[in-house]
Amino acid sequence: MSRHVAILTDSTAYLPRQTRERHAIITVPLTVVIGDRALEEGTEISAVALAEALQKRRPVTTSRPSPEVFAEAYREAAAAGATGIVSLHLSAEVSGTHDAAVLAAKDAPVPVRVVDTRMMGMALGFCALAAARVAEAGGSLDEAVAAAEKRAAGTSAYFYVDTLDYLRRGGRIGTAQALLGSALAVKPLLELDGGRIELREKVRTASKAIARLEEIAVERAGSGAVDIAVHHLSAPERAAALADRLRERVPGVEELQVSEVGAVIGAHTGPGLLAVVVSPR
Repeated sequence: MSRHVAILTDSTAYLPRQTRERHAIITVPLTVVIGDRALEEGTEISAVALAEALQKRRPVTTSRPSPEVFAEAYREAAAAGATGIVSLHLSAEVSGTHDAAVLAAKDAPVPVRVVDTRMMGMALGFCALAAARVAEAGGSLDEAVAAAEKRAAGTSAYFYVDTLDYLRRGGRIGTAQALLGSALAVKPLLELDGGRIELREKVRTASKAIARLEEIAVERAGSGAVDIAVHHLSAPERAAALADRLRERVPGVEELQVSEVGAVIGAHTGPGLLAVVVSPR
């Protein structure tokens, strides 16, 4: 699909394949390294395989795409007819993906606006969709960027993990916070705050933590038009049940997606992750 403005994001947006195809959103994959094998997220490693590797305590790391990967994607978009590109990525606070995109954009054949959304998962995905809808309507490069930035500013992401150990190992949360959670035997609720993963609340049991996650999401959604995504890793029943309750309790929900996160985010959260993204329209 050729259009004036092309929209590009990375694989941590976790947009369903049909959605990416419908809106012609280009996706650049991040890499997961298990042992000595480097695998592209979304095509070469599944969430199931990642969860198995984590449960067996195999060494798992993640890496950004190289600037050349982005450069090739920008060249292909330009060759397909784009005269401008919006390149939307997960938070620069947790990944070097944004920096790689910025490097590649300097030599791109068409103008590229690289945006640090400070988001990840469908919090990033909803930003890409907002930009794509503006581009489809004939909007300019600046208008598509503005739509993505506005969506990012209003979007919130909250999540529960069984343990902070995976986030600590990957350097995504401070050791002191992780050790505090372990010492008190509490279940952590986290949020994205300024692009960083921060501890929001400490709850005594998993069931109470999930109930609190639901309450926070309902409060944040309010009564206006809102899109919601429920993410999980190896917890499909929990995710489906939470989505059903949110569908009943949020009057303005327009779109509600349930999906398993990919290997990159899963590598840092571990099995048992349950997350809610609330994105007002």
